This record gives sequence, C-alpha cells and structure tokens, in this order.
Amino acid sequence: MSRRRPPPSDEEMALWDTVTRSVAPLKRRKPAAVTKPTKEAPPPGKPDKPAPAPRPTAAAPKPKPPKPPALAPLDRRTLSRVNRGAVSIDTRIDLHGMTQAAAHGRLIDFLHAAQASGARLVLVITGKGKNGGEQERGILRRLVPIWLASHELRPVVVGFDEAGRAHGGAGALLVRLRRAQR
Repeated sequence: MSRRRPPPSDEEMALWDTVTRSVAPLKRRKPAAVTKPTKEAPPPGKPDKPAPAPRPTAAAPKPKPPKPPALAPLDRRTLSRVNRGAVSIDTRIDLHGMTQAAAHGRLIDFLHAAQASGARLVLVITGKGKNGGEQERGILRRLVPIWLASHELRPVVVGFDEAGRAHGGAGALLVRLRRAQR
C-alpha cells in the first residue's frame, strides 16, 4: 500500500519557482559535419600540380584484440580440499635445477599439454632456492608467478596460489587451468 505525499506548501512552491527561473537549459551541440574537399580551378598561369593524397578521415578503428581474462587466485575451499586430499592434483612438473630459459620453455609446453589433456589442477614445483647470496636465491620461485600471470599464459591459467605444506609449501604453486577451447 503506498502513501500519498501531501501537496507542496506555498513556501516550497516559491522556492521551486526561484530555482526553475535561475536554471538555463543546456546548449545543444551541433554534430560535426564532415566536409569533403572540393576541387578548385588553379589560377591561370600556374601549372597543375598533383594534389597531395587525401588524409584518411576518421576511418573505422581496427578492432583491438580481446583482453585476456583476469587471474583469480584459488579459493580457500579448494586449497583446503587439495591439502586434505579430497581433490587430487592432475599432474605436476618439477623445475628444480633448470636455467630460467629452460624452465620457462618447459613450463609453457607443460601447461599447454596439460590443458589439452583436460587437466584442471596442476602442481608446479619451483623449489625454495639456495641459501646463498640474495641475487641467486630462489630465482625460479620469483619468476614462475610472473610467467603464470603473463599475457602469453593468460588463456591457459585461471589462477594460482602457493601450495600447502604437504605439496611443497613455499617451493610449489598450485595452478588452475582453463578448459581447452574446441
């Protein structure tokens, strides 16, 4: 059941009148007219020069390639179920001892093959790195998340998160893969 509002008082009507008198309507913008250049006759005594090539005018822009979908980290429930063993990991790759270039190529090939075979959850073992100098410590551990988030792997990877202790902890990543497109 709706309630009816009482009609505005004289004071409210006077206020409304002063407001409406002080407001000016917006100016309408005229649409930009596209003018075509017309050929003018050259002045007498000057030879005809070839006209410069017309510049392209507001042609339809090239469609941009679609943006890759955003990454979504694994949810707590999935991580918990993997750690309990209720959800199994489809396949795994160990990148220990590899150079950056070898590990990057191997990771890309592995993820594409896993996606093609229908895997949904994979484990990428990077290791925790050496206890040596700061420069050398855990290079793959730092780079693999960057590679997984890259534009190149976005069509394959839905999201990733650090694995639980039973699967390698800070030295491993659980990666969820997109379904292969047919």
